Amino acid sequence: MRGQRKEMSQARSYIKSGKDYDKAEKLMVELLSKDSLNRMNPKIYLLLYQAVLKQYEAGNEKLYLNQQYDTASLFNITKRMFAVLEALDSVDAAPDKKGRVKLEYRKKHASELDTYRPNLYYGGTFNIHKKDYKTAFAFFDAYLDCGRQPLFSAFDYWQNDRKMLDAAYWATYCGFKLKDPQLTLKYADAALRDSTRRKTALIYVAEACNLMGAKDKYRDVLKAGFDKYPQSPYFFSHLMDCYTLDNKLDSALSVVDRSLSLDGDNPLFLFAKSTVLLNLGRYDECILVSDSLINVNDTLAEPYYNAGTAYLNKGLNLVQKNNSRQYGKQIKELYQKALPYMEKYRKLAPEAKQKWGPALYRIYLRLNMGKQFEEMDNLLNEK
Repeated sequence: MRGQRKEMSQARSYIKSGKDYDKAEKLMVELLSKDSLNRMNPKIYLLLYQAVLKQYEAGNEKLYLNQQYDTASLFNITKRMFAVLEALDSVDAAPDKKGRVKLEYRKKHASELDTYRPNLYYGGTFNIHKKDYKTAFAFFDAYLDCGRQPLFSAFDYWQNDRKMLDAAYWATYCGFKLKDPQLTLKYADAALRDSTRRKTALIYVAEACNLMGAKDKYRDVLKAGFDKYPQSPYFFSHLMDCYTLDNKLDSALSVVDRSLSLDGDNPLFLFAKSTVLLNLGRYDECILVSDSLINVNDTLAEPYYNAGTAYLNKGLNLVQKNNSRQYGKQIKELYQKALPYMEKYRKLAPEAKQKWGPALYRIYLRLNMGKQFEEMDNLLNEK
């Protein structure tokens, strides 16, 4: 106890001197860490808060006078002020020996901190601009945490502070940038309540679920996003990937048909439909959709590959029939129809040799195109 009084007296001397506020803070922090009994002494917290507050006031004065001062330091001091008085509030709210709670400091401290609280929010945005997303999250977390702290219960921030949803969105954004699913999801429910940013927040949530390997949740979030924003390339393409990987091609087709009902000429949607139809073995429909996409944009490579593959697969189906000889003419015609598509695909995507190489090899062989076949055979055998 004597040592405690000595250190507290020294801290008061530092504060009264108008300098060495940081030394006073360090003394009180050390005192709190030394003994659990010290952590039940409100006077230590009050001295600690005074030391931190004086640092804030000194820094704020320098900024006001346009003197050189680190803005980040002022934000950090603000966060420490909240940590100190929130800890003190827990002590203040502890029941006495008779089970009674007499709150001595809550009203005064809550009102005082409320005036500084915007600095927690701006500390977050300040660090976002610096791309320090970990520190930014810590500030938004502190800002939002006030909404659950008993110290601030009278303010009901979730009901009355319109910036809470903004802070929740930016906290979610920081978690996304950090590739940390837990941080991304911590305030995601609140972030999704902001209709102006819901689409982007859903993307962050989906990415978090994917990083966690929560496959069902990931798909559910994508479905929710697609239902709300069916023309969003993100939700469309990722939901299509989910269904395709799970071999739920009918579900994938339903997704693409809905999107096409809203934008029938969209190249992404048309290509996706041609691919699903190809995988379903609905080759004639695949060719029709691929041709319609080529009519919209004839510089896209993949529709040529899909149409060419559809013709080849139709031919292969006939080849596999037991009496395939009677289909010789039809098979040849199908390979002839596949030829211009695959050659065009080769021209538009020369780097995709693993796709057009085997296809053209089969076509040239079937159509007895010796010179072209020899060239393709040499290309495929290159090391």
